[in-house]
Amino acid sequence: MSPEIFDPLYTPVQFLKGVGELRGERLNRIGVKRAFDLLFNFPRDYLDLTEQVEIDRLEPDKIQTIVGSIESWESRSTRRGKMHALFVDCGKKFVKAIWFNMPFVLRDFARNRRVMLTGKPKFDHPFWTMMHPQITYLADNEDGNEFEIEPFLPIYPLTEGLKQHHLRKIMREMLPEYAQKLEEVFPQDFLTQHQLMPIADAVKAIHFPSDKQQIIYAKRRFVYQELFILQLGLAIRRLQHRTKLKATPLPSNRSIDIRIRRRFPFQLTDSQENAIKEILNDLSQSIPMNRLLQGDVGSGKTVVAIYAMLVAVANGYQAVFMAPTEILARQHLRTINRMLEDSRVNIVPLLGGQRPAERANILQEIASGAANIIVGTQAIVYGETPFHKLGLVVIDEQHKFGVMQRAALKSNEKFDPHYLVMTATPIPRSVAMTVFGDLDVSVMRGLPPGRQKVVTYISNAEDRAKWQDFVARKIRENRWQAYVVVPLVEESENFDARSLNEVYEQLSKEVFVGFKIGILHGRMSTEEKDRIMFDFRTGEIEILIATTVIEVGVDVANANMMTIESAERFGLSQLHQLRGRIGRGKKPGYCTVFTSNSTEESQKRLEVFASTSDGFKLAEEDLKIRGAGDLFGTQQHGIPPFKIADLSRDKEIVEEARKDAIEMVLSDPGLANPEHSKLRRQVLKRYGAALNLGDVG
Repeated sequence: MSPEIFDPLYTPVQFLKGVGELRGERLNRIGVKRAFDLLFNFPRDYLDLTEQVEIDRLEPDKIQTIVGSIESWESRSTRRGKMHALFVDCGKKFVKAIWFNMPFVLRDFARNRRVMLTGKPKFDHPFWTMMHPQITYLADNEDGNEFEIEPFLPIYPLTEGLKQHHLRKIMREMLPEYAQKLEEVFPQDFLTQHQLMPIADAVKAIHFPSDKQQIIYAKRRFVYQELFILQLGLAIRRLQHRTKLKATPLPSNRSIDIRIRRRFPFQLTDSQENAIKEILNDLSQSIPMNRLLQGDVGSGKTVVAIYAMLVAVANGYQAVFMAPTEILARQHLRTINRMLEDSRVNIVPLLGGQRPAERANILQEIASGAANIIVGTQAIVYGETPFHKLGLVVIDEQHKFGVMQRAALKSNEKFDPHYLVMTATPIPRSVAMTVFGDLDVSVMRGLPPGRQKVVTYISNAEDRAKWQDFVARKIRENRWQAYVVVPLVEESENFDARSLNEVYEQLSKEVFVGFKIGILHGRMSTEEKDRIMFDFRTGEIEILIATTVIEVGVDVANANMMTIESAERFGLSQLHQLRGRIGRGKKPGYCTVFTSNSTEESQKRLEVFASTSDGFKLAEEDLKIRGAGDLFGTQQHGIPPFKIADLSRDKEIVEEARKDAIEMVLSDPGLANPEHSKLRRQVLKRYGAALNLGDVG
């Protein structure tokens, strides 16, 4: 029988004092099912009653809070619509709160009910008046003498039917008993050394803090613990990789280096040289390389990957290059074939849509060792590809693959291949240390010689004709080509964005009449995509209207102009990836973005996008706005979402937790020390399956 049955912390919430079946169902809706969940249903904010103002001390046009009792209310029609006025007795005088066209505010009014009003007061004789204030309903003990006990009132995430004062009352009832039952996972000396509140104290303080300092310390305890447990898991996975897995060393020498460099008709950048140096050091070891190569758009990562693959081939081993889409895989295939033209290296494609006979021949070449470099998609992973001697796996756009797919590529029982995973999406340091925390990281900045910067404009409807004239002129006079990017294939009722079909109809019949226009999107067959991209590369198509299928890797040197429709629908990093498709030749690039329903926030984002071509700066901004889960697919990596930690806000704690976790795992690799047993259990429970930890012992 499960021990959870006897653990009070697993008591269903409906059986807690003050909850009941109806509120229990409502709490279930927000993921609160047991007493344990309720304790960790942290406030999203607090009402600071220490800054509550008495009515005699109110100041005009400054946000302030005042508490009183509802005396009366009225509604009447005005030229601005229906006005609802509430009169609140604040002891000495009344405050009048006014809302226009918001009938729902009347729903909870009740005479003598205690309320808190927050807004900007204005004196309008004989009352202080607040227009559209925030109104918070208080329980009877949430003001007056109780302020000394609870100067900060928690504000919880809610669902329909749940009220703040209900939740506060439930928490007051349960905290004294249930907080003491929480298990402390940290040894006492660890708590002291890292200035962490004990778990029971931290839970009480985060719900009902006595001062602002307590809020800071309580939050720090839970943010640190959440990040530390993950970093322990990553440190264990990293150690297991180094101690349990074996690879064949793939050393390089001067002769190999000279032969490889002859294939590159250009000088490598400092960033490329540094990345190659780190990769060569990894390849020379009997521990499998496990490295992330991240670089900005156009920084030359593919050249570095080709160098690494040629080192593997020079040692008599096969290399795999795996891309997330067939379009990108075929482009890499063309690039590799072009660079290795007239060499003895045999490069073969392994893609999902190949004919059975063609695929059988390729698999035979792979099995015999005749195939040196295999380029393809996830089709390489599925089924058992019969590698002869697999030495290196390169995975492009790692975040588009599930984290466990790397483990599927092995050539035999004894040895693992070396892994190089790449991304053109610059990753903020705090994210790299969590989502990719088990990998060594090489960073490439700067552009290879000859790459041109892209000029970016934010345009409105009045600028559209002028921009389209510019595009048409450049195509006619300079033989340039252009992209038009839209977020949708078909029109949608869910939001206002220009669809691909709508844009095609308008441009082909009204704007770019006589120009050769093509369409590209993810729903097309492989043959259709290949045909369209071939026509675009060869200049048969002058304007390509596409969805984000072109986001990563598509490389057409003559395409120097890009229009992005409904740009507010894209994240900053995605916009940067799209912009990276132009200016790839020797001519400058021009990108303009149009919005269909821009807000103040989206306008600020677009201004940031237009102001810099530094992908790392844009990635940091994107992290602040969208969060790591949306940006890098942490759930696809198997990492559960954070409950309280924020990788943008908590950068310093991420680094601290990582350093502490590595130290602990180095001193106690299997967390076998009895005082670490609770940490060990928590790591396995939360991340054991996601990180494939198995038995950490």
